[in-house]
Amino acid sequence: MNEIRIDKWMWATRIFKTRTIAVEACKKNRVMINDVAVKPSRMIKSGDVIQVRKPPIIYSFKVLDLTQNRVGAKLVPRYLENITTPEQYEILELQTISGFVDRARGTGRPTKKDRRDLDSFHVPALADDFDFDFDF
Repeated sequence: MNEIRIDKWMWATRIFKTRTIAVEACKKNRVMINDVAVKPSRMIKSGDVIQVRKPPIIYSFKVLDLTQNRVGAKLVPRYLENITTPEQYEILELQTISGFVDRARGTGRPTKKDRRDLDSFHVPALADDFDFDFDF
């Protein structure tokens, strides 16, 4: 086995939970090899570097070995090497810290606690620093 489909390999190495999700990611141009978006049927071989965009970050994996069958989580390092840069993980950490500021659509109104947390990050506007007296 010298080559295998990229969608099948990403599913087998647990990058995506289902093969259907792997195919959709390829179709949405979220999977790249050498900065070129690939189709789900693209054949990969050992040594290829795959970039997978899972917003907000881009994961990078080096293909060490090929497999068609889904492997256990403990066996995944045998098939891929995670070469994602630390800067990408910093972006993920920053998003996690500030996650409540960007409320997901449809989550409803903020609770009192959410509101207090938002107010604690409030930076006074420039107009609050000036004293305006208008005599009309």
